[in-house]
Order: sequence, then C-alpha cells, then structure tokens
Amino acid sequence: MIRHNHNPKPSELAFVPFVSVDDMMRNIRTIGVEKAIKGIADYIEQDFLRWESFDKKPRIPAHAPQGVIELMPTSDGETFGFKYVNGHPQNVREGLQTVTGFGVLSELSTGYPVLFTEMTILTALRTAATSALAAKYLAPQGSTTMAIIGNGAQSDFQCLAFKEMLGITDIRAYDIDVKASLRLERNLAYSGLNVTICKTPEDAIEGAQIITTVTADKKYATILTDNMVGSGVHINAIGGDCPGKTELHKDILLRSDIFVELPEQTRIEGELQQLPGDHPVTELWQVYAGKAAGRTSQDQITLFDSVGFAIEDFAALRYIRDLLPTTGHFEKLDLLADPDDPRDLYGMVLRSAAVGDNQAA
Repeated sequence: MIRHNHNPKPSELAFVPFVSVDDMMRNIRTIGVEKAIKGIADYIEQDFLRWESFDKKPRIPAHAPQGVIELMPTSDGETFGFKYVNGHPQNVREGLQTVTGFGVLSELSTGYPVLFTEMTILTALRTAATSALAAKYLAPQGSTTMAIIGNGAQSDFQCLAFKEMLGITDIRAYDIDVKASLRLERNLAYSGLNVTICKTPEDAIEGAQIITTVTADKKYATILTDNMVGSGVHINAIGGDCPGKTELHKDILLRSDIFVELPEQTRIEGELQQLPGDHPVTELWQVYAGKAAGRTSQDQITLFDSVGFAIEDFAALRYIRDLLPTTGHFEKLDLLADPDDPRDLYGMVLRSAAVGDNQAA
C-alpha cells in the first residue's frame, strides 16, 4: 500500500527501540542487578529448553594480534538476533574496555529490527547469568564459598549472580593486580557478601566449593595447576574463550566431567582446545532438559568450559525487549527508511532535499 505522506518527519515505521548505555543502566537500576541477572538466567534456561528450534553455529571471528571481533547470530525461526562483540585484553592499558558490544533483534518475517541495544553491560549480565545457571545444576549442594581468580570487569557480576542464584555468602578474591581486588571488595561492600582478598591463587581456592577463573590475557596460561584442584569442586572457567587462550592445566580437564554450550565452538575456543577432538563432553541444554546428568556425586569435579554462545545473547535481548514496556527506558531511533512508496527510495531523497531547500529559503 502506498502511503502519501509529505511530512518530512519520519513515520512510526522508521523507528526502532534503542537502548543506550545510559538507558541500560537505568533499566538495571530500576530492576536491580541481581534480579536482572536472575531474569536473564530464566530466559536463557527457557531458550536452552527449546534448543532444537534454534539455528546453531559457531560465532564468526576476525582475529588480530591485539584481540578479536566476533559476530554471534542465531534464530528460532520467528526472531533473528545477533551480537557484535570484541575482546581486546590490552585495551585496559589505554583506558579502554576489554569487551564492548551491541545487539539487534529482528522479525524474521519482515526483516525489520525490533530492538537495537548496547551489549557491553548486557553481556556482563548474561555471562554472569549463564555461569550461575550452569552452577545451579553442577555445583555441590549447599555451596557457600566461591574463589574468583581474575578480578576485572566481569568479576562483580559473577559474585552477585552466585549470591542470588546459589546462596553464596563468601568470596575469596585473587588478582595479580591487588588494585583490582580492592576495587571488587569496595564495589561489593554493601552486597551482603563477605570478600577476602587473597595473596595467591592457592590461598583463594582454600575452602571454596566453586572456583571461577575469569582472567583476560590472550594467551595459553595455567591459572590453575592440577595439584591445586581437589575432588568435589565445581570449576567455572570463563577466561578461555578464543583460540590460543586457556586458563587450566590439561590434567584438570582429564579429571573433570566437562559441560559445554556448543561443542563445535568450545573445542576451538575453550579449555577443550587442549584435548583431542573426540574427548567426551556433555551439552548443557541436555542437562537442563533432564536428558543428561549434571552433578552425580560429592567427589565429582564438574567443569563448565564457558565460551559464550549466541542463544544466551538472544535470550538476554528478549529479556530487555520484554522489560522496556515496564521501565520505559529507551529511545526511538530513526533507523529505517520509510518512503511513501516502498519502491521509491530515491524519490524520498529528492523530496527531503526539496524540503531542506524550502526551509533554508
């Protein structure tokens, strides 16, 4: 249908809800960080329970010596979503973020975007939600203490997620830069968590039922050696998330039951890159659906080899989209060309020039 509209202002079809960084912070403050993490985790679980309805493929990377840029697309047959995200560990030396991102949700039937949002903060929330959701199925029952090795930008969210979803009360923090640990302690001062700053990784994991590693350096590393890890713990390994970047000694993997998001992606990017391509793993969606076992004994070492997957971002985008009518914290972004006649895009350009000339006169 041709719509004769000579008003130079955009029509409603031109606008897409846009969540800026400021809007995202206001949304999260309105809901509360811990409640938002729990909400995102619920959406992730819902989407993993319909795993087979999604288009699943490893993310598309562009690697450079300094870091990586990745596109993470997926679709459930009705809605398409993608995230643009980078990982540049050396950025912090220049006062820049290690990770930045933005994302889009679109109607598959028309191709029209229905959400455009920042995803630097949202990625931090969804990563924490993913970790805590996995731990709900894998960590020892009654866990109260978590060691967190690597106290950068993601660590605060991890601690709050495990407090909210697993009832963790004590955090044992270690970072090679004690200033990072002091920042974490300061940020969590009124969270209800007891934070102990540790001098070594060995000190940090003492008495911990859950061990989270979330370091940033883009290199093969051994944050945990085999002799550091006793039986009965859950390891939440987040930092190894691209080729050539690991945190755990190979022998820890050989002693652990390993749980992953998408095996094809994790074998390239996760701790699994240290093992043969046929090493057995369990997919998390199967655990959530009751098709595979999670933790089965007190002595078992469970390892979530976390690299991040597009369905988690899709779920986080859905959560934010559904939140906006309640909070109202978004802008209407003039993003889509909407000519009177869909076949006359050039005519719209000509008419806008004429309007501009008239206004100038």
